[in-house]
Amino acid sequence: MKGDSKSHLFETYARMPLTPVRGEGPWLFDDQDRRYLDAVSGIAVCSLGHAHPRLAQVLCDQARTLWHTANIVHIPQQEALAEALSRISGLDRAFMANSGVEAIECALKLARRHAYARGIEQPKVLVANDSFHGRSLAALSASGNLANQSGFGPLVEGFVRVPHGDLDAARQALADDKDIVAVLLEPIQGEGGVKPAPPGYLAGLRAACDHHKALMMLDEIQTGMCRTGRWFAFQHEAGLLPDVITVAKALGNGLPIGACLARAEVAALFEPGLHGSTFGGNPLACRVGLEVIRIMEEESIAEQAATLGQYLGDRLRAGLADHPAVIEVRGRGLMIGIELTEPAAALKMKAMDQGLLINVTRGNIIRLLPPLIIDRDQADRIVDTLTELINGQFPA
Repeated sequence: MKGDSKSHLFETYARMPLTPVRGEGPWLFDDQDRRYLDAVSGIAVCSLGHAHPRLAQVLCDQARTLWHTANIVHIPQQEALAEALSRISGLDRAFMANSGVEAIECALKLARRHAYARGIEQPKVLVANDSFHGRSLAALSASGNLANQSGFGPLVEGFVRVPHGDLDAARQALADDKDIVAVLLEPIQGEGGVKPAPPGYLAGLRAACDHHKALMMLDEIQTGMCRTGRWFAFQHEAGLLPDVITVAKALGNGLPIGACLARAEVAALFEPGLHGSTFGGNPLACRVGLEVIRIMEEESIAEQAATLGQYLGDRLRAGLADHPAVIEVRGRGLMIGIELTEPAAALKMKAMDQGLLINVTRGNIIRLLPPLIIDRDQADRIVDTLTELINGQFPA
């Protein structure tokens, strides 16, 4: 048997040899009290850093008062968070869940109800190659990674795939198949390699969805909550408003919470009893989520992510310019990918030895998702460490 025979955990993660025991802002400390600059932040979750004092305070305050009630009663914290999410997104209604994948399930069920209302018996959802929407069977089926799907068939039917960012392909698919009732896409693919949609793509997709009466649904689980320099990545295109948005990750800064946001007429597709959650929207999670939004507003976190992201990306591009092993440095805000010509998994361990935590996706893409509160000195440390490591691993 592989793995640690003493562990009672499923062996579902290839864990690094690191045991964090505490955090402080953008830093993690291990059981040997060694400090690491965390450029993973729990995979875009701890955007306000670790152990934020205001979040710790509201969590303790709410825990002393009321943790959970069933959704058969009114929950003021849930109402307040829904109002805040509506204000920052421009959408009208929110369904509170526990995670991103639950938010995706809610969106896919809305698409099915949209089809039901139109009398379409075999509905389909347009999705992108190389996408990632989660690990439930429906979300896995919507995703475009064959390796993640292997061994879990039969998958959920009803998904049509097109290349990410190819507006002509999306338009053609919608025109050719009248059973496509919705489009589900990431504005910037995360697991797929930090691939932003080209300028104008989302606006063109909005027009195509309107023409074919299809819902435009955006997966902003990783890109949302100021990660790209706006509250949501779709807001980089002026005047654009999707029908549905999914959000999670940074919404709770580590406390599990997710939400599916929708226009009022789309949310009305659900009547009482058609969807629900036992734990979703409990007072504890919603109180924390609301405080996250307040902190991000008061501290202008979106603007900081935009400024530091531009600085970090520019420095990486300058430091790695003309390096034969570097294909591209890309991204938006503090969501940055460095695509290499060679496998980069070994760089994770080498960076950890230098006190920097990074992640590698698709084998050859370094993905940087640092807390949005990093300062310029910490951005410099990320750049200097990675530039040195890449030059050492792949000599020019």
